Amino acid sequence: MQAANLPATAGWQWARDGLALFSRQPLAMFTWAMAISLALMLASLTPPLGPLLFVVLMPVVTFLTLSACRHVEAGHAMQQPAAWFQPLRNKGVLRRLLWMGVLYAGLCLLAGVVVFVPFMRELAEAMQASSVTSDLTPFLETLRLPMAIFGVIYVVLAALFWYAPALSGFQGVRIGQALFFSGVACWRNKTAFVVYGLVWFAVFLAIDFASGLLVAMGMSAQLAGTLQIPVNVAAGSILYCSFYPSYVTVFGPGAAGFLPPPAR
Repeated sequence: MQAANLPATAGWQWARDGLALFSRQPLAMFTWAMAISLALMLASLTPPLGPLLFVVLMPVVTFLTLSACRHVEAGHAMQQPAAWFQPLRNKGVLRRLLWMGVLYAGLCLLAGVVVFVPFMRELAEAMQASSVTSDLTPFLETLRLPMAIFGVIYVVLAALFWYAPALSGFQGVRIGQALFFSGVACWRNKTAFVVYGLVWFAVFLAIDFASGLLVAMGMSAQLAGTLQIPVNVAAGSILYCSFYPSYVTVFGPGAAGFLPPPAR
C-alpha cells in the first residue's frame, strides 16, 4: 500500500474538495454531521461509559462517513437511512472496526495514565490551593505540562488511526498493517496536514469571531450562540467530507473501490 507524497497545498485542496462534496448533497451530509454532534452530546452527558463508547465507535463513524462521501462522489443519493449502514454488512468490516475502536480507546487511556499519573501529586496540591483561593490559575499552570505531553502523544495516535478505518474497511487490511500504513502516510504528508489543520482552525475561529461580532453589535449572547450552532454543524459536515479527498489523493482513487454509476 503505497502512499503518495503530496505538497503542502494539498491540505488546502482537501478542504476545497470537501466543500465540493458537501455541495452535492448538503442536506444529507448536514444531517449526518448533526447526528454525530447529538451522539457526542449524549456521550458527554453519560460519563464514563458514554465517552468511552463514543471513542470505541469512532472508526465505525469515520468509515461510514467516508463510504457516504464515496457514494456522493459517484452520484448516488444518500437519502435512505439503510444506505448509510450498508457498508458495514460486508464480511468482517464491522468486527475489524470495532476492534480498532477498542484498541484506540485503550491506547488513549494508557497514554493518559502514563502521562498524568507522575503529576498526580502536583495536580492534587494545585487543586487544593485553587479550592482555597477560588483561583484556578495554579491548577491550570500545573496542568499545562502534562497536557502538552499528552497532546504530542495524541498527535502520534491520531496519525496511526487517521486512515486506518478506510484501509481496513475498503481494502480489508489487517488492523496492525492499517495503523502502520496510516502512520507512514501521515508522516509523508505532514506539511499538507499542517496546512489542513490551519485551514480548519481558521474556519472555526472565523465562525467564533462572527458570533462575537454579532454580540458586539447588540445581539444577545444566547441568540448569537443559537445561530452559531447550525453554522458549526455545517462547517463540521464539510470537514467530514474533506476526509474522503484526503484519503483518495494519498492512496489513489482505487483505494476506495469503484462504484457503478447511479441508475437513471
